[in-house]
Amino acid sequence: MGSTSAGPRLNDAYAGDGYDPLNPRDLLADEVRQRQESGFEISGLIAEANAIDPFDDARVLELVDRAAESVRGSGWRFEEPDDLDDIRSAIPVLPPALRPDRNRAAERVHAAWLGRVAGCNLGKPVENGLHWTVERIREYLEAAGAYPLDDYIPLLDPVPEGFVLRDNWPETTRGNIAGSARDDDIDYSILAVHLLETHGTALRPSDVGAAWTLFFPLRQLYTAERAAYINLAAGYAPPASARRRNPYREWIGAQIRGDVFGYVFAGDPWAAAELAYQDAALSHVGNGIYGEMWSAALNAAAFTAANAHEAIVTALQVVPPRSRLHAAVSDVLGMFQRDMTWEAALDSIRARYGHYSWVHTVNNAAVVAAGLLWGEGDYAVAVGRTVMSGWDTDSNGATVGSVAGILAGREGLPERFVAPLQDRTRSALFGFDHSRISDLADRTVRLQDRLPRR
Repeated sequence: MGSTSAGPRLNDAYAGDGYDPLNPRDLLADEVRQRQESGFEISGLIAEANAIDPFDDARVLELVDRAAESVRGSGWRFEEPDDLDDIRSAIPVLPPALRPDRNRAAERVHAAWLGRVAGCNLGKPVENGLHWTVERIREYLEAAGAYPLDDYIPLLDPVPEGFVLRDNWPETTRGNIAGSARDDDIDYSILAVHLLETHGTALRPSDVGAAWTLFFPLRQLYTAERAAYINLAAGYAPPASARRRNPYREWIGAQIRGDVFGYVFAGDPWAAAELAYQDAALSHVGNGIYGEMWSAALNAAAFTAANAHEAIVTALQVVPPRSRLHAAVSDVLGMFQRDMTWEAALDSIRARYGHYSWVHTVNNAAVVAAGLLWGEGDYAVAVGRTVMSGWDTDSNGATVGSVAGILAGREGLPERFVAPLQDRTRSALFGFDHSRISDLADRTVRLQDRLPRR
């Protein structure tokens, strides 16, 4: 895939890890990285940025906007369309639409919701890929006598020097969970139920944007979603909402929003992916869109698949075959088929895709695929290995927890993960705090019956 480290670099004055669209220096630094990752020639723009006052916000934002004029280099070998019709045209054969047994599907929806919420909480204390590397996660778990991870992360008291748990640790560490903590990964799932109840298959990006600005506080959205929200408030409608001053447009934010579309269209990966596109296109392009489509298809496929491998192969059919996401997931499938160990596969994933931001779609999708493939058909192994893989631990834990929950069913979910959730979750969505997980699952099942299928 290559690295973004070669060639001219921005001055250290632009360095930071805030990923905040409200900060012009973050915007420029992250836009430069996005352009470099996507094969664009921007050395001239970098030279201009290094010659100006980095705290002259107007000048910096001018350069952010001018980055859109950059030209892609001739060596670029990927084809990554943004329009749904173009995406469909790039896909050789759509996955078939199957219909699972209704009662079994309803039970698996409940398992999916529980699995997703538990997996999210599992990863929350170590959600910082810059600090919580694979090595640091392992060192902490070994010190706690909890390696390999197969339960919520224990709290070492005191936390050893050099380790910084996220500030949610009082709500998300083993023995301290009393209901699910608030997380955007769960907020978007709750909102997806509301969106489908309100709009059904007529859902469009503008509907998603209207819901965001009605239900979400701005600072409870992050990276691409915050950028899109700012654009909506400034009067920019989709697709401009996804492109203007949004260097996070191929990051993981959309991928975490796709699961419920897969629950509702259980057994029909393309129907799930089509609706997921309408959600993703508000804030993302290219691989960012494909990530949500793939996640939705992966969950849909899990309802009728024999195992995780079959679900991943089926879901990959909704992703343009010449995209970076398709290449990365195919790469992981190849590692699995060559009987690599999980540890060796993880090393390879980090070497090949570690140049991306720790919250990019491509590298995290590779980790999701690996967690499921090497999960041994066991929920605890799948989510544990996923979180031990680092990067966006709560998002990946949620996605793997969702799919592993569907594959395992309710009886396959260990009570040590489920019982502490107490069937409730916090939410930043206005009017949706303290939602009951069982009620969300019941509403999802009713949507399965209500919405038309192929």
